[in-house]
Amino acid sequence: MTKEILSGNKIHFTSLGCARNLVDSEVMLGILLKAGYEVVQEPSGADYLVVNTCGFLASSRQESCDTIQSLIDEKKKTAKVIVAGCMVQKHSDELKKQFNDIHYFLGSGDVEKILEAIEAPTAGEAVTSARSYLQAGEIPRQISTPKHYAYLKIAEGCAKQCAFCIIPKIKGPLKSKSIEQVIKEFNLLLDQGVHEVILIAQDLGDWGKETKEKPGLETLLKEMLKVKKDFWLRLLYLYPDEITDELIEIIKSDARICRYVDMPLQHINNDVLKAMKRKTSKEQILDILTKIRKEIPSMVIRTSLMVGFPGETEEQFEELVSFVKSHPLDNIGIFQYSLEKESPSATLEGHLSEEVKQARFDKLASAQMKVLRKHNRRFLGQKLQVLVEGYHPDSPLLMRGRFYGQCPEIDGQIIINDGRVVTEFGRLYEVEITQVADYDLIGRVIAPCFEAPMKKPAQQLALV
Repeated sequence: MTKEILSGNKIHFTSLGCARNLVDSEVMLGILLKAGYEVVQEPSGADYLVVNTCGFLASSRQESCDTIQSLIDEKKKTAKVIVAGCMVQKHSDELKKQFNDIHYFLGSGDVEKILEAIEAPTAGEAVTSARSYLQAGEIPRQISTPKHYAYLKIAEGCAKQCAFCIIPKIKGPLKSKSIEQVIKEFNLLLDQGVHEVILIAQDLGDWGKETKEKPGLETLLKEMLKVKKDFWLRLLYLYPDEITDELIEIIKSDARICRYVDMPLQHINNDVLKAMKRKTSKEQILDILTKIRKEIPSMVIRTSLMVGFPGETEEQFEELVSFVKSHPLDNIGIFQYSLEKESPSATLEGHLSEEVKQARFDKLASAQMKVLRKHNRRFLGQKLQVLVEGYHPDSPLLMRGRFYGQCPEIDGQIIINDGRVVTEFGRLYEVEITQVADYDLIGRVIAPCFEAPMKKPAQQLALV
């Protein structure tokens, strides 16, 4: 069946969940654009509405259901809804029970069948045993982020077995792209004008370890750094047990690797870490942090911490609060433990009430904010290379940007109150930091940086 005999060819995309999901959505978008379909921003104008769902937590699944219902309510009568992704893979029965008018279901590993789903004359599904998707070969992909940055997914699935997590059940075992495929995609992104390439996986440090050669992330980074171009390379999700001396030396060796690491710690108490089935102890975590601070003093460290894990005592929680106060980290994502029935932790004793978890969340967040306000003052008077991205949403008199220590979407930003020197967005400028505003820094642009300028960002296709 060809799209010429369909009622229309306008599509609307909604991508939920993590950046890995976003990359899958961009592949589906690329396939459809190549086939002649057009993107519209308003759901009411679409002939096909595609939702790439997240099924990681109960709250994620609820968001997916709410989004689907909202699109069904808003769509025109003849439009068809296609639902893809993790929730389909694990909870398709729940979706079918709740929604009668979904045209097609695509599993999280069946991304390349999006054209088949769109053009299917009758309702159906393609949900295979492939629980995750890795782009290979010449599959088209349409970048939906601002053109100066993009995500590069190097692996899917997970080799870890953390007690609170169901990612291995959703996404399956670790599966890595080849060096050749990663380098091909890396060069393609740079050729398209992308300046900041963000490497993503469930755990970057496990890349390639399921293969016979077991090359390791260090080998991959060395190959990527052979590319003789200007770029920022950002590393997202490096577990503390994967940060080796060699990796630290590689980061030190080339300024194109951002002095930034997202290192999920989850907790600091040894008994809680053991119950979580984490692979590092408190002593090892402190040793890694000390080593990073010594070897790369300018490193910005982001982490995630969990409160309310089953059996967590008040004393163990206070140890976590003390750690945040005594070992200042630049950014912390704080999460309350969420009971997932398929996770090993579901059967543990000592599950805490929602009230206790909320109180601990509030206390830890308050402690971190006090630390952050003091910690960020170290930037006052510094001159940073800042990627100026556009006008600030609050005022056309302000601009916004990021330095190497700020990851898009999850960290703070630099608010620019004097941008008279800026001639185009999507390139680097030298900015003097003059104020601190909680997570954000405030500064004035001094001059353009003299690195090779990035290509001017083109009009982008936005995913909701």
